[in-house]
Amino acid sequence: MQVTDSERGLVRLFALDLPSEEITAFREPVYDTDGDITDWPLQRALGFTYLDEDFIEIFPISDLEDLGLTGYMVQGLGIAEADVKEDAARLSSQKGWILVVLSSAFEGAAQTLSPQPPLRWIGTYKEEGAPVSFEALPDASAKGSAPTQGSVLPTPQGNPHLTLLLALFTLPLAALLFGLFLWWIL
Repeated sequence: MQVTDSERGLVRLFALDLPSEEITAFREPVYDTDGDITDWPLQRALGFTYLDEDFIEIFPISDLEDLGLTGYMVQGLGIAEADVKEDAARLSSQKGWILVVLSSAFEGAAQTLSPQPPLRWIGTYKEEGAPVSFEALPDASAKGSAPTQGSVLPTPQGNPHLTLLLALFTLPLAALLFGLFLWWIL
């Protein structure tokens, strides 16, 4: 599975074929004294080079209760209902633990995923984007026309070099006066 550096809005779903008592050891990275990851079974099984833990979820499907996996994907992950409907039978037959990996987990790092057991790829789904509509602005002040290509806005006249020279003399003088004022008050 290819992850591009510009990937956005994809959700990868994996079944996690492990007994419940082994999930914590699989999910949690092992750190050395310097805070570097020395071992992470999830990393080995997914075959990634970089993954932000804040954008992955591992949970038992039974936690979804009446919502179910398809409902969670539509309501919780923002997948289009039509996309989930195509795989509804396969999704509803899933049991046990599930791994959800969002595109944000890769933080723009292009890489190749090569999932291995205990992971079993279920599918990759696209988050449904907000509908775009182009409506007229409600306020009367928003009406009018933009300048045409030939029109030029007026610019202040003067020599930019003189303006810079004036600023170079004025700013230190203003700072000196401000400092004297503070010294006089204290």
